[in-house]
Amino acid sequence: MWYVPRPTIFTDLVSWNRVRAAPLRSKIVSAMADLFAPTQPQAQERNWTPFVIGLVAVVVVVGIIVVLTRNKGGTGSQPNPYAAKLQISNVKLSAAENYVGGTVTYLDVNIANTGDQALTGADMKLVLKNSMDQVVQTETIPLHVLVENQMGGYPDLVDLSRSPIAPGQSKTVRMTLEHISADWNQSYPEMQLVNLKLKG
Repeated sequence: MWYVPRPTIFTDLVSWNRVRAAPLRSKIVSAMADLFAPTQPQAQERNWTPFVIGLVAVVVVVGIIVVLTRNKGGTGSQPNPYAAKLQISNVKLSAAENYVGGTVTYLDVNIANTGDQALTGADMKLVLKNSMDQVVQTETIPLHVLVENQMGGYPDLVDLSRSPIAPGQSKTVRMTLEHISADWNQSYPEMQLVNLKLKG
């Protein structure tokens, strides 16, 4: 006769605990997997509004600069018919060293006023060319009258408004060029009197 052990309360409890613990164990494993799983970044829609506003602002600023520059260039150096009555002669070029060791070029000319109005202000438009007769530099420089220094030494530079060139009068004026292109052919530049201020 075989002996078959009868289930005890202990074996029943163990089996029941195993059955009850199985769902709990699967929940823990699932929670751990979710915790360590890489998170997928949410797709974000790009906002283009600030970029478009910035682009429009840049275009507007560039447009304003172009318009202002064009207007200034069109009216700032207009020749005056009275310039034909201002005779230029005795052109002289000289160079000197400035305080910082650079070279400054002086252009002195004599202006004779053959008209009927006093010249109280003017600029000289200078065009410098290279050996190929190509323009390498253009400058518009205010004129200053060379006046003898009462104390001796170098002459003083005086604004035309303080020392105008009256009708029938002739004076030497100076233009100062801080920088000249290295391609300049060293010949006298083309000169044109512009921005004349006259007093009748």
